[in-house]
Amino acid sequence: MLSLSQPARGHAAMLAFSLGVAGSFSLGGLAANEIDPVVITAARFAATAPLMAVIAAVGPGFRKQDAAAPWRYIIPGALMAVYFVLMFEGLKTATAVSTSAVFTLTPVMSGIFGWILLRQVTTPRMAMALAVGAAGALWVIFRADLEALLAFRVSRGEAVFFVGCIAHALYTPIVRKFNRGESPAVFVFGMAFSGAVLLNLYGWDAITETDWANLPPIVWVTLAYLTLISTTLTFLAVNYAALRLPAAKVMAYTYLTPSWVILWEWGLGHGFPSPAILAGVAATIVALLILLHQEKG
Repeated sequence: MLSLSQPARGHAAMLAFSLGVAGSFSLGGLAANEIDPVVITAARFAATAPLMAVIAAVGPGFRKQDAAAPWRYIIPGALMAVYFVLMFEGLKTATAVSTSAVFTLTPVMSGIFGWILLRQVTTPRMAMALAVGAAGALWVIFRADLEALLAFRVSRGEAVFFVGCIAHALYTPIVRKFNRGESPAVFVFGMAFSGAVLLNLYGWDAITETDWANLPPIVWVTLAYLTLISTTLTFLAVNYAALRLPAAKVMAYTYLTPSWVILWEWGLGHGFPSPAILAGVAATIVALLILLHQEKG
């Protein structure tokens, strides 16, 4: 039986993570026009909260001090709610491939917010990788059209999702700043519970007016995937890998998402992008390779 080293297991976990995240773009694109973005996101958070409560209870358990200063969960919960709502809103008009390319801009913005909030410094090599990845992402977003890129003509879908990615990028340093020793499972539970409450308050009319009994099957498939695969896999894989790999190498797998999305789209019968667009995807893979060699260990 093949025996993997601890770092190799970490890389395997992140490969699974990037594949799982990619599926949320492809399936989300199929469901985006079938249900209100606020409604499906509220349902996702409502399903995620008890799932994470069970994981936390079986694993590290809850402590009395975990309930201190509940605003620490509300703010990141609101940020992730904004991200997921705008992801579905963007997928109404943008392709899964271009939307996933927008997602690869998140590490750049996280680096900026990390410096502002935590004074985290980005090394020159990491900055180069982020620049290469961002260039590849922009090439995909503008569909390999240099004129559109120079004129900065971006579609509404990508623009909407970019705002959501700003919220996602801010989420990462916010969690680190607000955490007071809570386990990841407990913190994600608090975030998901808070997000569910906020979304239900904001979208109650849309939620109650939704004809749940007659929703297309793809909506239920997507909701189940988002809850069981995206959420659980993200939680388990990232935390597993973070114990075995440097942070830069964990972050690097964000750049693999567009490649996985292309395979998802091919598997769903949507064909391949043009060779010119694939060049931009190749640049994100180069960024991945640079970041994988960012640190030793």
